[in-house]
Amino acid sequence: MDNFFQWISQSTILSGPGGAKIIASGLIVIIVFISQKVITRLLKKRSLDIAKKHEWEKTTRYLLVFIGLLLVLRVWFEGFETLLTFLGLVSAGLAIALKDLLVNLAGWIFIVSRHPFHMGDRIQIGDVHGDVIDIRLFQFTVLEIGNWVSSDQSTGRLIHVPNGRVLTEPQANYTQSFKFIWNEIDLSITFESNYKKAKKILENILIEKSHPLKEGAEKEFEEARKTYLIFHGILDSKVYTRVKDNGVCFILRYLVPAKKRRDSELLLWEAILEAFSSEKDIEFAYNTTRFFYRHKEKQQEI
Repeated sequence: MDNFFQWISQSTILSGPGGAKIIASGLIVIIVFISQKVITRLLKKRSLDIAKKHEWEKTTRYLLVFIGLLLVLRVWFEGFETLLTFLGLVSAGLAIALKDLLVNLAGWIFIVSRHPFHMGDRIQIGDVHGDVIDIRLFQFTVLEIGNWVSSDQSTGRLIHVPNGRVLTEPQANYTQSFKFIWNEIDLSITFESNYKKAKKILENILIEKSHPLKEGAEKEFEEARKTYLIFHGILDSKVYTRVKDNGVCFILRYLVPAKKRRDSELLLWEAILEAFSSEKDIEFAYNTTRFFYRHKEKQQEI
């Protein structure tokens, strides 16, 4: 093979001691490029979702570039022992000078091997909440939710998070294995209201609006139990009662897909407002303020 590269170098303008190595390096680059194109086309023919295809394309691209870089280094160094010595010296220097980059690279390896989250997952890491839309060697990108926007809606901002944070901070995944989360809505009625009737109305509304989701949630929950040790398996919606200073409080607890929290609250609140509007013996409780004027109160007593 070396004779072949030397013959090519002698037959072209790249004659000289480094000509064969330049040609060999160029061929390696071309092979890596063609291999990436072939893999990309094969992935497009597979029936994978967009997130999976994007993840596979990026992983194979990084792997091919890494292999190509090793082969090019092998070409430019005479012996494998020399290459190992060189890499050892370089890595020692890089470990000191590029500590943060190496930590982020280790974080990327952890992400692609252990899969704490995938593309499209809704996660929280530290004070960052959002949907993962890209994973790269040194950082992953999140489409932010929350912040100044309520009910987990998107803010439109992209947050680039260093991969190293997955090694030092806990991550919450909203959608991994089990794509449902528990949501709660609380409301209060006056003490004079018919709280039994109000609770019955709320239970009927909650069953009507949340029951269609229960079947899908049960299937996903059983799948999640195969991976994680989960004991609590009650998935029924429920209305809890509590007494507060301003009246009787009801807490509506129900399962909802992680990315449809606001939509579910909209449906429930509109149904509750419509149902309570026709009930004369049910009134919402709200905070009120009473002002006391001492001289007027005395006049009334006289």
